[in-house]
Amino acid sequence: MNILTHLLAKSTQQPPQIKKSRRGIEIKSPAEIEMMRQAGKIVATVLHEISERIEPGMTTRDLDDYAEQRIRQMGATPSFKGYHGFPASICASVNNQVVHGIPSKKKICTGDVVKIDTGAYYQGFHGDSCITIAVGEVSAEAAKLIQAAETALYKGIEQVKAGNSLLDIAGAIEDYVKSQGFSVVENFTGHGVGRNLHEEPAVFNFRTQSLPNVRLEAGMTLAIEPILNAGSKFTRTLPDRWTVETVDNSLSAQFEHTVLVTAKGYEILTDRSSL
Repeated sequence: MNILTHLLAKSTQQPPQIKKSRRGIEIKSPAEIEMMRQAGKIVATVLHEISERIEPGMTTRDLDDYAEQRIRQMGATPSFKGYHGFPASICASVNNQVVHGIPSKKKICTGDVVKIDTGAYYQGFHGDSCITIAVGEVSAEAAKLIQAAETALYKGIEQVKAGNSLLDIAGAIEDYVKSQGFSVVENFTGHGVGRNLHEEPAVFNFRTQSLPNVRLEAGMTLAIEPILNAGSKFTRTLPDRWTVETVDNSLSAQFEHTVLVTAKGYEILTDRSSL
């Protein structure tokens, strides 16, 4: 679940005596990392199952009910439900909706592009991940956008290792997205994740002078989540104060993983490839 950059500090409440980097970013212990692996596995399982179940005629509320049930069955609680008043366990953003779509009774149709973002809180730690699903046969533009969004995520993840910086992640994502002819949404970012759903640092998907040159350290855990629009990068928020859509009604796609920084590289804690 991405966050407006200026809200990050307000969303972060750290208990005392936690190991942090020189920049104040939390460094997870081996025991804490294991809890995050479990949280990530729960999130990955739910998203995998939703991707297998989704079909025309279902509603995003159906998917939300299923996600909450499965998260609780696996011994966790939904990270999103009640977070700053959000009313559901998943964000379900369809077609031109960018992020934070509230599940509804509107039926999903063939050709829809559906973003499902969810999180699970397990034994004191959160996992957070998002996928974009093509429902049935989609347009060529939609298929290209979805593929580009997923590839952009992995371009960013490939830059994760101790000693690299957040700028390496941002630059890799931005360069790839531009090469594909799409735009990066700039008013939402990735974030640190752990005891809190949103922690420092903000993980940008584009280069900016306001991005601090934070060096990655082993034990950091990041939610990397590029959001791509087929048209303009600009967005607007609907009257429900949650749902964000593209200003030009173009399609939007997003992928996200919770990633652990290691000494030699990274570990994807929400990996679905083995499911």
